[in-house]
Order: sequence, then C-alpha cells, then structure tokens
Amino acid sequence: MDQAPTHNLPDSSQRTGSGQKQRILSGMRPTGKLHLGNYVGALANWVKLQDKYHCFFFIADWHALTSDYADTSEIKQSCVEVMTDYLAAGLDPQRCTMFIQSHVPQHAELHLLLSMITPLGWLERVPTYKEQQQNIRDKDLNTYGFLGYPLLQSADIMLYQADFVPVGEDQVPHIEITREIARRFNGFYPRDATANEPEPRRAYVFPEPQALLTPSPKLPGTDGRKMSKSYGNSILLSDPEPVVRQKLKTMVTDPARVRRTDPGNPDVCPVGDVHKIFSSDETLEKVYAGCRSAGIGCIECKIWAADSLMRVLNPIQERRDAYEKNPHKVWELLENGAGRARAAAETTMQEVRVAMKMTKDSRVLGHQSSAKVQKVDAL
Repeated sequence: MDQAPTHNLPDSSQRTGSGQKQRILSGMRPTGKLHLGNYVGALANWVKLQDKYHCFFFIADWHALTSDYADTSEIKQSCVEVMTDYLAAGLDPQRCTMFIQSHVPQHAELHLLLSMITPLGWLERVPTYKEQQQNIRDKDLNTYGFLGYPLLQSADIMLYQADFVPVGEDQVPHIEITREIARRFNGFYPRDATANEPEPRRAYVFPEPQALLTPSPKLPGTDGRKMSKSYGNSILLSDPEPVVRQKLKTMVTDPARVRRTDPGNPDVCPVGDVHKIFSSDETLEKVYAGCRSAGIGCIECKIWAADSLMRVLNPIQERRDAYEKNPHKVWELLENGAGRARAAAETTMQEVRVAMKMTKDSRVLGHQSSAKVQKVDAL
C-alpha cells in the first residue's frame, strides 16, 4: 500500500491566531420529530455553542440512506421535522448555519476523493460498524454505503475545516479516523504556500479536528432503557402536555419500591434521572428526602417531574407551533443555510483541487512546460 509522506502538522487550534471564531460541525439523521434524548444529548449543547463558535449544523439525509435506502418516502418530511425542532430548541439561523446534507453536493465530491486514499481496514475497524451490523437484523447492511458511512462523516467534518466536533465518548473513534484521514490527505497533497499574501498560508489543507466532549446526562426512556423511538420509550419535544404526563406516569421506577411504604433511591430510579436534569435544586432536595423516607409515593414524584419537564418544554413547543404552521418558512431557512454552506464548502474544495492538481481553472495549463505535453490515458 502506498504510504503518505509525513509532515509535522499543527492542529486546528491555530485558527484562533487569525481572530476568527473556531468552527464546529455536527448533525443528526432525519428520523422525524426529535425526543428528549436528542435534546439532552446534543441539541441543548448546540444552542450554547452557537455564540462561541462558527457553527454548522446539518441534517444528514445521505447518512439515512446507508441503512434506510429501501424506503426514502419519509426522508424529506423528516428533514423538515428535524429543522423545526432545531429552531424550536433555540438554534438561530442568524447565529449558525443549518442545512440539509444533500443540498451541498461538495459533500459527495470530497467523500469520493477521500475514498481513493482511505485504506479499507480503517473503515472495518470502526466500532459502530460491527455493532450495528450485529444489532440491526431486519436490514441488509452489507453495502458499500454502510461500510463507507464513517468516511462520509469524515468528509462532512473536513469539508468545513472544522476545529471541533461535539460528541459523546462513544463517538470519539469517528473523530480519530477523521484525524487520520486528514493527516493522510495532507501528507499526499501538501498545499503550496504563497509568499505574497498578507498572512502566511498553512502548508496543509485540512486541520485535524478535535473531539469536543460534551456532558451527556443520563436520560433513560420510559422503560429504563436508552431513549429511542425504535424502542417505543421516548418522550418527544413536541408531545402535548397530557401525553408527556401520561408517558411519565408509566415510567419504570426503583424496583426496590414494591409497596408505597418502601423507601427508594432516586439514584437508581429513571424518574430520578429526569429530576436531576430538569428539576430545580429545591425540588430535587424534596425528591431525595421524600423517596428515601417513603414520605412520597412514585405517583407524586412523577407529577413533580412532569411539572419540571413542562417548564422546559412549554417555550420550545410555543416556538415549534409557530414554525409548524409555516413549513415553507422552515424550508426557506434550510435553503438559505445551504447557500452559506455551499460557499464555505466550495472554498475548501478549491483548496483540495489545487492541492491535488485537479483544479477546474484552465489558466494553469499555461504553466505547464512547453517542452513536454503529457498524454492523458483514456479511461
């Protein structure tokens, strides 16, 4: 196998020297309306990041095809639902760039170019590749697209020259393979420096992105397992209050509390996890005292949890209702975001093409030696 030349490459943190905001890239698959696990695990953190960083948040419809290629009928509507929840949660199109992945064709171009230099073994060793093949039995995942989805993720990140990617611990391997691919590309295709520019140009195209480990509080579903729509245990951000209260009413509790008079422990109770995330310190203190002494029952504890949760969901649902009534506005915001994303992506791709000597600019032909004309082999 060809080995890429190695260079001492600075990491992406050097962007701060130019006075620009560092970049963040993250996205979600279009699985329809988002649930509390999506909010707690990612979306709430994105809202905080959009003022500190130059953020790109996308909806990964091409990633959805890696496993759901057999039925694409719901993908477009699901993109609108996800964007509506992005906006409802507090992402602001004036403060971040939101778009649909397939509306920026440069994602596909970079993915193709990176596929030419990425060793097959790198993709096969990604932990989630084997895990999902083992866990998802009702779909045929023996496809090129599914094997290559980590590389598509890398292309997504590298296309915007992202400095950071907010992830949980389980996603760190995806960032590591992106760093390796960026390093390999930069080794094969170093960037030419230009002396007459106001600032020295870096000698590489792609910075090596860093994982921005984000706190991800434990939020189980109503049955105590990880919250997932496929498990039927999720509470949606858009669920009306009566539905939220009914779902919480059925939530499993501390198995030690068989009778009302049995003391419990909020630290081993899924309802306790809801309180830790959404309830005030005062309410949490009452929950601990009441549960451990059997002074309150599980029903009362769940009512308090619903009260706390609705204080967070009410403003989200008010914003969602406004956008839900005008889906064309949501689509317009997505298209505007895609325009900005395409501009940023094309800037990167111009650097890529120059580094690979595959520029679309015909003027470079004049720089070739007139003594020799290279023949281009027919495909």
